[in-house]
Amino acid sequence: MVERYAREEMKKNWTMQAKYDAWLKVEKAVTKAWNTLGLIPNDDCEKILKNATFNIERIEEIEQTTKHDVIAFLTSVADSLGEESRWVHYGMTSSDCIDTAVALQMRDSLSIVIDDVKLLMNSIEKRAKEHKMTLMVGRSHGIHGEPITFGLVLAIWYEEMKRNLINLEHTMKVISVGQISGAMGNMAHSPMELEELVCENLGLLPAPVSNQIIQRDRYANLMNALALLASSCEKIAVAIRHYQRTEVYECEEFFSQGQKGSSAMPHKRNPVLSENITGLCRMIRSYAIPAMENVALWHERDISHSSVERFILPDGFITTDFMLHRLNGLIEKLVVYPENMMKNLNLTGGLVFSQRVLLELPLKGVSREDAYKIVQRNAMKVWADLQQGKPALNAKGESLYLENLLSDSELRGKLSEEAIRECFDYDYYTKNVDKLFARVFK
Repeated sequence: MVERYAREEMKKNWTMQAKYDAWLKVEKAVTKAWNTLGLIPNDDCEKILKNATFNIERIEEIEQTTKHDVIAFLTSVADSLGEESRWVHYGMTSSDCIDTAVALQMRDSLSIVIDDVKLLMNSIEKRAKEHKMTLMVGRSHGIHGEPITFGLVLAIWYEEMKRNLINLEHTMKVISVGQISGAMGNMAHSPMELEELVCENLGLLPAPVSNQIIQRDRYANLMNALALLASSCEKIAVAIRHYQRTEVYECEEFFSQGQKGSSAMPHKRNPVLSENITGLCRMIRSYAIPAMENVALWHERDISHSSVERFILPDGFITTDFMLHRLNGLIEKLVVYPENMMKNLNLTGGLVFSQRVLLELPLKGVSREDAYKIVQRNAMKVWADLQQGKPALNAKGESLYLENLLSDSELRGKLSEEAIRECFDYDYYTKNVDKLFARVFK
């Protein structure tokens, strides 16, 4: 289903055409390298490089008999050549071609994902700076804590994506390796110089040592990097789903003209994009486990990894690319409601300022234990008053908590009315936002 909506740029990297194109690219690079080393005559090399091609229908026809895809591919290539076809695949094993070709596919696909992440980071940065000082309540355990800004929430998302970007760029180095090391990796039939020439031609590094395959911890590194990226993206999607809840309603997904939310309830505007992103991220993470299980193969190799990779590589990349673009569009068009954020910030009648009051009392010689008792008992009164239906703010716009504190004789013996009122200043909580942004958005 995802492939139906996938972007063509990524999808084309994992078609059968792309697979065999990569195989042929490797075979031609090996031909050029053998020619450089003096094995293949110039005329034969030129013919192979110019004329070698394949036919997918012919490959599928041959494979019905051979039950071996690389042999079927090589037979089809040979059909396009003359006697010079004897040099194609010379000294190689199937995995030399396949794994080096897959490295090209993974490299090109990961490059797209990296560009996607950069695009997403740009969108997050733009919205973060837009809402740098947009006040909202911070929550822990789902309960109101203290004032923060929506810009800080977005800055945290940006910084996490920055770590994902670094991780993906490291992964690019891990997967961008090739091999032309022969059936058991001992290079008995081809010199090391051949492998080095081939990899240089393809823009890869030679694996320092291999057996019949490129070792699958490299692939596991890739799938784990995508899984971790997906976890970060799901975190953003889950937050947006919470913000869109009717009783919260601090943000919501853009709802286009003519869009429908429910077949039964015409009023509904659901967070369908972020819910979809959550599901896609679950799928991306699911590919990490089989990738890690592919690391432990028998001896110099078996092919238990092969069937797994036919699923997780194309599906993992295509799903990640699609998910990132969906998330980027969601962030770009996210509708933010600062007024509702402020409304929710005042919902608990000023309780979000409790720690500020708590920290003032030790400065006046009060023990932390006694200070906590004073601050907490007044806070508990607010909870009780709110449950009884008392407004969080009075007619003057002052909070229940401020009223309670100002009428507490023990507290007033330590703090003046002015000092108590100063504890309810929102600017106190935003004074370091600029410095934090300078750290993040260097």
